[in-house]
Amino acid sequence: MAITFRDIRVWDTGERIDLIVPDEGRDVAVDASRLTVAPGLEDPHVHFRDPGQTHKETMVTGCAAAAAGGYTNVLIMPNTVPAMDGQIVTAGEPGADEILKAGCDNVIDYLQHYERIHDVTLPVRYELCVCATKGREGKEPTEPKDWAWYMPGNDDEKDPAQIAHPVTAMSDDGSAVPTPVLRDVFANVKETGLYLIEHCEHHDVGAVNEGPVSEKLGVPGIPEDTELAIVQRDIDLVRSTGVHVHFQHVSTAISFEAIRRAKAEGLPITCETAPHYLALSDEALLKYGTRAKMNPPLRSERDRQATIAAIADGTVDMIATDHAPHTADEKALGFLDAPNGIIGLECAFAVCHTVLVDGGWISDERLIELMSVNPASLMGRHATDIAALLNTGAKCATKRTLDLGASEHPERNDLVILGLDDAWTIRADEFRSKARNTPFDGWEVTGRPYATIIGSRLASSCLDALA
Repeated sequence: MAITFRDIRVWDTGERIDLIVPDEGRDVAVDASRLTVAPGLEDPHVHFRDPGQTHKETMVTGCAAAAAGGYTNVLIMPNTVPAMDGQIVTAGEPGADEILKAGCDNVIDYLQHYERIHDVTLPVRYELCVCATKGREGKEPTEPKDWAWYMPGNDDEKDPAQIAHPVTAMSDDGSAVPTPVLRDVFANVKETGLYLIEHCEHHDVGAVNEGPVSEKLGVPGIPEDTELAIVQRDIDLVRSTGVHVHFQHVSTAISFEAIRRAKAEGLPITCETAPHYLALSDEALLKYGTRAKMNPPLRSERDRQATIAAIADGTVDMIATDHAPHTADEKALGFLDAPNGIIGLECAFAVCHTVLVDGGWISDERLIELMSVNPASLMGRHATDIAALLNTGAKCATKRTLDLGASEHPERNDLVILGLDDAWTIRADEFRSKARNTPFDGWEVTGRPYATIIGSRLASSCLDALA
């Protein structure tokens, strides 16, 4: 049995094919002439709050949100409770009981074996990001002896879950790595071959962007140079060490210019921005309140335009969601006390498509590169090459038909089915995520993920909406 997507368009070649997806429960054909098949979206920056803050999100709800948004692989940030630093947890520390009760030593072990522990099957692939400093406290660098074994390699010593969910990056996301330990962290990165994902911003006071909006709100502001200071500091150290640094959620014109110059030097620098920085300025705070509060904060309209320009000229390598769930009660605390962050997995592609493609800044193909091909490359993966699968010499392809189940390695085929021009309304109350903290609720957008395919099997779909 299978679902056949008839006359679907291949994202990068424009070829029209029939795509056959094995399915145990249905044998149907779908008119897919208005749809596009592309490699699955990948997100190198998500927070699933599990373990330790499962009142906000869990691995189950976070992965369901990712699959619904067209994502096939995500990288989980280390600000779990306890922090994902590889150290053995001890009874009595916050969040430790769940890990110890599951028979695990640390957060990495717990998340790698989450499906067995909770008797669930998660619908997306995921990798893990280890802390740069112990406990994410910024005082001592983590020690490779605590986490290097969990990196890719030594497969003959590992079980399938450890192989499937390796540690592939390092970060103290939520905080920049403090200067006193930065060289030691760079040394760990260089020794192990990881890359550093840097939260490139630091401020001691302030809640929103410094400027007319912060003055109108009567809230202390965060200057734009709090971001540039970390970006420039890290670039200078990259220049002398050759360590690969990936800057997260870049949001200011001055930071993009510094990154642009560093890339022109040939330095191993990559960067991402997030949908909210290209869709919203700090003026949105006046309309959406704390639903638009995040860190780095939404910046000026000039910075928003600079973000779009940096995407258009290739300075930005990829777009990540920084999916950050919080409860309604937490977000109701006001600008000074409400936590930073918004959710984004289920509407990210549509928001970006509406602003960037409909706005005439980039093509559909470039957006898929920014949200699929490039983040996959950062994480050491290869996006599924549909054109290669269609090679007429391959057993899985006959003329215009691609049967995923007959491919040489069906377990590797991760795809998304998109309605690039389809208009729809974002409705947060229909999200799979446990959280609802988004300023995009009610937005009219274009670009809809209809089905997510992982390992040649349907992981998530809303095919009924095609009628």
